[in-house]
Order: sequence, then C-alpha cells, then structure tokens
Amino acid sequence: MHHPGDPGLVPVPASMQVRGPLARLGDGATVLADPALRPAARWWRQALGRAFGIDLVPVTGPAADVVVARDAGLPAGAYRLDVGTAAPAAATPRPATDALPPAVVRIEAADLSGAHAAVQALRQLAGPAAFRSAPAPYRDVPSELLLPAVRIEDHPRFEWRGVLLDVARHFLPKHDVLRFVDLAAAHRLNVLQLHLTDDQGWRVQVHRYPELTRTGAWRRESTVGTWRTGSRDGRPHGGFYTQDDLREIVAYARDRGVTVVPEIDVPGHVEAAVAAYPELGTRKDRQGVRTTWGISQDVLDPSEGSLAFFRHVLDEVLDVFDTPFVALGGDEVPTTLWRDAPHIVARARALGLVGPDGAPDVAQLHGWFVSRLAEHVSDAGRRAVVWDEAVSPMLPRDVIVTSWRGYAQGAAALAAGHDVVMAPEQVVYLDHRAGDHPAEPIPVGFLRTVEDVYAFDPFPAALGAGDLRAPGTGTPQTPGTRRGAGRLLGVQAQVWSEHLDSARRVDYATYPRLAAFAEVAWSPAVDREPGTTASKEFLDRLERRHLPRLDAYGVEYRPLAGPLPWQTRPGVEGYPRDLAAETAAGGWAGMGGWREDGGVENLPSPAAGERPGGRLGRRE
Repeated sequence: MHHPGDPGLVPVPASMQVRGPLARLGDGATVLADPALRPAARWWRQALGRAFGIDLVPVTGPAADVVVARDAGLPAGAYRLDVGTAAPAAATPRPATDALPPAVVRIEAADLSGAHAAVQALRQLAGPAAFRSAPAPYRDVPSELLLPAVRIEDHPRFEWRGVLLDVARHFLPKHDVLRFVDLAAAHRLNVLQLHLTDDQGWRVQVHRYPELTRTGAWRRESTVGTWRTGSRDGRPHGGFYTQDDLREIVAYARDRGVTVVPEIDVPGHVEAAVAAYPELGTRKDRQGVRTTWGISQDVLDPSEGSLAFFRHVLDEVLDVFDTPFVALGGDEVPTTLWRDAPHIVARARALGLVGPDGAPDVAQLHGWFVSRLAEHVSDAGRRAVVWDEAVSPMLPRDVIVTSWRGYAQGAAALAAGHDVVMAPEQVVYLDHRAGDHPAEPIPVGFLRTVEDVYAFDPFPAALGAGDLRAPGTGTPQTPGTRRGAGRLLGVQAQVWSEHLDSARRVDYATYPRLAAFAEVAWSPAVDREPGTTASKEFLDRLERRHLPRLDAYGVEYRPLAGPLPWQTRPGVEGYPRDLAAETAAGGWAGMGGWREDGGVENLPSPAAGERPGGRLGRRE
C-alpha cells in the first residue's frame, strides 16, 4: 500500500515525493516568516516547541532553518513544502548525537490560508509525537524534531471545508470547543459552524436580552436516547458562553486558519428563546425550555416585534463574530400554528403573501422572515447562510445555502443563483451511526461507515447532467465550477449533539469519519467508492499512520472494529433509519425535513401534559 518512507498525510496532498532520509530540527532552530504569514508560523513554532520541549526561534533574516515565504503565483490556498538537509560546514565527522543532518525547511504559500495548511502538513511529518502537549518520556521520542526529506505541492479542492458543532442540544465547555477547533484545523478544515441556539438551549450571551441566558440556557432534564421511549434523566442541563468567551474562540480559531460561523436559528427551533420571552412565540404562553428532541411546532410569531428582537440579537452577534458569515438557520418550520392564528393570517394578507387562489399563504412568511434578517446581515457587510428550506424567491441572492436534506436542493439553489455548501444528511451527518456493531451506542440515523463518508461525492455527475444546465445552453456544468449564477463553495459535515452529551461522545461520533471527510474536502477528486484502490489505500493509511496521531492527541475515536466496552450505552435506545428505503422514496431530494402531509413524518398524538411536536427530522 505505502512506500516505507511515506509519512501517510491526511488529507493526502496533491503531489508528494519522499526524497531521502530523516533530518533534524534541534533546540534553537530558527524560523523566518513573511509578515503576512506569521500567524501560521507562530502557531507551528509554539505547538511543535511544546511537543518536543525545544525552542524554535523567530528571526527577521536574512536566513533561517525554516523559511515561510509568499508566492503570489500559486492559486488561493495552495502551498509548496520542501524539507531537505543543510550542506555540512566542513568535512568532519559528526558526533554520535548529531548522527542525522540538520533539516532545511522552505514553505511557499499563496496566502495565509495556504501557510496554515502547510504548517499542519509539516506537523504531521514530525510523527505522532508532534500531537502531544509535552515530550513523552519514551526512548523513541527524541528531544529534537525529526522530518523526512520530502517535496509537497498541494492545494485545496474546495474553499469551504466545514464542520458544524451543535452546542445547543448539549453544551460543551469552552475548552472542549477550543479542542474541537484544534482538531478541525489539523485536518485542513477551515470553517466551524457553531450551532448556538435551538429549542433545547440558548448558548450566546446577549446583553440587551439577559433572559435569553438566564432562562433559555438551561432545561430541567433531557431525553435519553430516542424520544420514542419517553425516557428522561431528571438532571438539569445548561451553560452558555459570554461574549468574551466567544471572542476568544473566534481569535483562537483564526490563529489556526479556521473561520467561526455563528448560527442563530429562526424562525423554528426557538423554544429556548420563547421560554425567555414568550411574546416572541405564536402561542404567547410561558413554558420551559424544551426537554425532548424532535421538531417543535412552537415557532416564532413572524411579527415586526420578533424581527426587531432578532435584529438586535444579530447586532450583538455581528459585533462578537468579526467573520464574513452569519448563519440564520431557517430549517424545519411547521406552519400549523400560523394557519390557526387569525393575526398571522392577516399579516400574510397585508404583506401580499398569497397563494395561487388569492388566499393568504402563511407558509410564505417563513421565507419572508428569514429574508428580512438576511438583508440585515447584508447591510452590515456580511453574508447570511441558511439551510435549504429557507430558499424562496424572496431570499437575497448573496445568501449562501447549505443543502442538508439531499442533493437536489443544492442543485436548485445553484440554479437560482445562490452559492451552495453541500451537507447531505445521507452521508455527512456524523451523529448518525458509524457501524452496525450490536453494541453501537445509541444507534440513530443512517449507517455511515468511514468508507461511506470517504466515498462522499458532493455533486454526483448524474445529478449535474440531469438537473443543472448552463442558462440558455443546455450544457451540463462540471463539478466545482459555476452553475448558472451560483457557485459550489464546498462541503460541510455536521455533528449534532442530541445523543452526544460529552466531549468523549463527540470524539466517538466525529472521528475517524471526519478525517475521511476532510480528505474529500481537501484532496483532488478520485473514485473513492468502497473497495476501490483509493478507499483501500486510505483505510490503510488511516490505521497505520493517522490513528496514532489521534491517539497521541488524546482523541477517543471509534475504533475501526467497533466500540470499546466503555464507549457503549447499554439499554439506551436509538432509532436507525434505512438509507436504501428513503433514497428509493425520495431520490436526490432525500426524505429529510418537515412535511405536514401526514405519514411517518408526524408524531403520534402527544401524551397528556406534553406539547405537540413533529418527527425528529434531520437528526434521527
């Protein structure tokens, strides 16, 4: 599978040549970086200095052991990395402790993004020890950094290489979020969508509306496993991030080449906000934060008051997150209560939102509401990001659409002129079960193994040929290029946390499948179907080279053979879904999302004292 000297990088570079034996960087090695690329060089110096217990010394010139330079001729995000050996100063034998030649490292990067990718590759070249926080006292871990002589030329396949972390269903302390950022960056991912609000919790401090965290940041108990069992744990759960916490997360991520995209989900998934400010809801009654999973019918009243409230929320979010994008959710919005509310029907009529028969169409208030907030984000000089249900003729064209329910929704959004991120639940929802082991903990969703995720094709050729053609030409567009007026920006994996109540459970669900996803997002397109040469080579490289890196970092990933005894959850029921059956029924569009036409997607009548809800939707 591998040349013995192949370092087994993940993601695999576009081109790599292993050219010679190991070379060393010892204590006091110097580092020279172009001023624009210093953040990447600084991170590498600090991380590798800690791991090996050495000082890597920044210098301003004229030469150094490690040089990080700019090359404007490279494409965006690209880099070249050369590791060689320095010529000896004199023909004298080296002492035994100096048996290996000193290394000379040169990085040339198009921009800071390319430099971040290069130093992550350079870290992997140093072996698993580079992923520790201090030198381990093993005989095979030297007090100097050893690198293979290589030449790498590399560039990203997609500009948006994202992962979503849900901290609303189960709160993760700040240090766990920072750790998640570290690991995402180590896999060349460059976007972290932070899902901060939902029915089960509000996690972002808003000074203007303190009840959002005073009341909305905690719930009295949580459902254990699928909601179908009605099993509750009886334990309060909560937490939130102060604005300074979030600024720290943003800065920490930026230092590692990761953009944090905050998500404030509207007009559905808002029970935590409505618990704090009941006037926002359609019912106008005060109830606690939702304690079970699933889709709630308690959605926002799409009033001017609700719009003003969330504009104020977004103003504070925009101040905290100085990043180009803000996610507005827009998914899973049942309109049952809107249809039953005369004042909301009247609002639809007043806004001219009518159906073909001329009657008021309250369903259009969903797109209208999201579009008004998207305009607010655009007026602030940012771009809104929404889930695919929020697409409507009213949605501004600069809004980015994340296609989660399937592939066809992304194709339609591209054809309508939106830039698109592909994130279909059929492949890249990492809370879905990773295997069919009988002891798989809380097995929900589709069966998606490491091989399945590695085979992810963001835009299958059959879909492009059948559904997307250049306007007026009838010519199919090629993946990764403009389709109509929209662009395929990239891909995103999702880590929803209904059943992930700790960082250990997040590790288990996320890795090593996120490593497979990262290679799809970064490396050149090849046939990665299970059983292909590429798939077999990746699995071998993952097991022999990359899992030892995750071990050194302390990642409690799911072993390829199945869960360890302490990773199981005996007696906690999941709800597996049948991918083949749903694909047969839904095709490229999938079966996800809210439908109000009855059938399997609606819950049975609620038990006494329980609020109505819908089917679990995207997560189960």
